[in-house]
Amino acid sequence: MRSYGQYCAVARALDLIGDRWTLLIARELYLRGPSRYTDLRDGLPGIATNLLADRLRELEEAGLVAREAAPPPVAATLFSLTERGRELRPVLAALLQFGKPMMVAPPGDDVVRSYWFTFPAEQFLVDHAPAEPPVTIEVRTGDQPLVLETVDGRVRARTGTADEPDAVIAGDPELVLGTLTGGLELAEAKRRGLRYKGDPKALRRVRGFTPAAA
Repeated sequence: MRSYGQYCAVARALDLIGDRWTLLIARELYLRGPSRYTDLRDGLPGIATNLLADRLRELEEAGLVAREAAPPPVAATLFSLTERGRELRPVLAALLQFGKPMMVAPPGDDVVRSYWFTFPAEQFLVDHAPAEPPVTIEVRTGDQPLVLETVDGRVRARTGTADEPDAVIAGDPELVLGTLTGGLELAEAKRRGLRYKGDPKALRRVRGFTPAAA
């Protein structure tokens, strides 16, 4: 692990987590919980297998990642964030906020994993009427559907489908994200190809707000 050789908290933090792929490994473990090596490799398209092994070893030596044997009948090693590793959550959240304006561009050739959207959904969406009955929205974009649910005044996101959603929103990732987070009005998104079925109030209930939506 290379060092900047500077007596500075920022520099020392970057000594530990500044290498390529390191924070994305932390993202995977934060979103997926205890994961097999093959799970991580699937969630990190483009990483070389030897580099992933090296990064996991470095993170383990630094006390950010722990490994343990999965309980029977699964014969596999599971990697997970330690308590110290979970302290990276606000770092990931800050990067999410900083990168939000960059998501207006279509993914192009970029790989899309739907579960990556669960973190921004829970960061940016708000239950604007927590005293009212809960609502459920099914989101269809990327490689698998997601479900947004209002729970205890917050918006929770998970992969899967809903039996009787209040609304279904479907389309290209940038249209779905823009509509949900408030950067794109529903009417304009539908003009560009977004499909929305159900009660529009469900969307307004959870929609985030950005200056672009003002």
